[in-house]
Amino acid sequence: MGALHPDAIGAVLREREQKELVRLVVVGSVDDGKSTLIGRLLYELHGLYQDQIEQVRRASKQGGVELDFSLFTDGLQAEREQAITIDVAYRYCSSHRRKLIIADTPGHVQYTRNMATGASTADVAIVLLDARLGTLPQTRRHAFIASLLGIRRLIVAVNKMDLVGFSQAAFEAIRAGFLSFAGQLGFDGVQVLPLCARDGDNVAAPSARLSWFTGATLLELLDTVPVSRHQAGGGFRFPVQGVLRPNLDYRAVTGQIAAGEIAVGDEVVALPSGLRTRVKSIDRLGGPLARARAPQAVALQLEHQLDVGRGEVLASPTSPPVVTRRFEADAVWLGEQPSDPRRAYLIKHGTRLAPARIERVVHKVDLETLAHQAAPALALNDIGRLAITVSKPLVVDRYQGCRATGALIIIDAHTNATVGAGMIAEATADTDESRAGAVSAQERRARFGHGPLLVWNPARPFEIERALFDEGLATAIAHTPDAARACVAAGLVCLCMPAAGEAAAFRAQLTGAAAPMVEHERVEEIVAAARA
Repeated sequence: MGALHPDAIGAVLREREQKELVRLVVVGSVDDGKSTLIGRLLYELHGLYQDQIEQVRRASKQGGVELDFSLFTDGLQAEREQAITIDVAYRYCSSHRRKLIIADTPGHVQYTRNMATGASTADVAIVLLDARLGTLPQTRRHAFIASLLGIRRLIVAVNKMDLVGFSQAAFEAIRAGFLSFAGQLGFDGVQVLPLCARDGDNVAAPSARLSWFTGATLLELLDTVPVSRHQAGGGFRFPVQGVLRPNLDYRAVTGQIAAGEIAVGDEVVALPSGLRTRVKSIDRLGGPLARARAPQAVALQLEHQLDVGRGEVLASPTSPPVVTRRFEADAVWLGEQPSDPRRAYLIKHGTRLAPARIERVVHKVDLETLAHQAAPALALNDIGRLAITVSKPLVVDRYQGCRATGALIIIDAHTNATVGAGMIAEATADTDESRAGAVSAQERRARFGHGPLLVWNPARPFEIERALFDEGLATAIAHTPDAARACVAAGLVCLCMPAAGEAAAFRAQLTGAAAPMVEHERVEEIVAAARA
């Protein structure tokens, strides 16, 4: 094979550059055929190397088939052995009009967290249904998560039509049922088509076995489905990722424009500080720009040398985000343990990490009816709305307005495990008055993750204090009743150590203290009592 002429290479690169980039996520219940469909798409779009095809062909023959398309994406050994998807797999290919990034997500309930990860950056979701089974609970969960994550367009592929004899009646029944459910989720468009991913029916070309279906093929839909780029509109948002200062004459803040656009001379406000300035220059690799827009990564020089660094947000002063410590977020709960208002959490929001407390569950969503239900907590894979308080102000938007400033991760402060993915639904700006008063007991609990507690006269005070401190509790040792009461007022776990002969008087003065008392040294029980 001869080498390509440089002009031909340039033409190919220019054609590729002009194609629109679309991010897809393929979701659905377990064994609906998601990996097989993606493998078929890659095969039809020539997105595979010949050695990959031959390797999969050899592996497929061990299972008694000519070519198992699911093996092109199920890359982990455990996935191939079990014929399931566990991790999120990303694949890249190009159609006639678009460049595609396809995320293959797992269907099993226990891997819902992986599905949410794969869907978090998608523009369009392909929801796969098994023609024999129709819409399953996990299908509803995935569709609901897609709506929460701001995906506005769904392509619903009713797969395995060969197993129902390519029946139009079976397809129409599934189509009607899913559209009835999806109509409550607020999607901008839902298109439903029948196909057989294994055999290629209606994937790249119309199928004689589906002659009754007159709609577009899957590839035609992928080339034409409208894509909402909501981050490119709205007010300007620029989360600062770092400060660039290569010499004394140049200082710029760096990051990726999350929403809107900016031009040289535009006024911006730095939040949460509230300081204002104007953009002096917009720089990027290749030279300065007069104007930039989402999702470009740039360096902004400011007219004034403000103390702006990582974690702050530059925004349009005419439509700024909200600076707040309290908000409500729609969340997918990913933790093995249910949400707990007594437990300490961390909120990862952009480049900021803030101690937090879940004040309450506003509601839980019934995935069968989409009704809102009262619930004391969210359990694994539950979806609901949480009222959250953080210890320091965050710069937020509603998720539907800006993904970058509306998304958050909930982390267990004690295990550092990710236990929730959240999308901010409501936020009220902090007021000066709300921050001027004394620190409340609720704020102390949100900061420490526990309430005040008295531990009476332990025999090993310093050993116990160290163990409690290592568990994340705020502790102190008090040798007088006044000191113990001060610790209670501050929300601390106080180890009371009266002097010899003063125990009775010391304890009498603690009568009525606004904290429970324990009289043992069992660390786990002390921790549980403090967080109760």
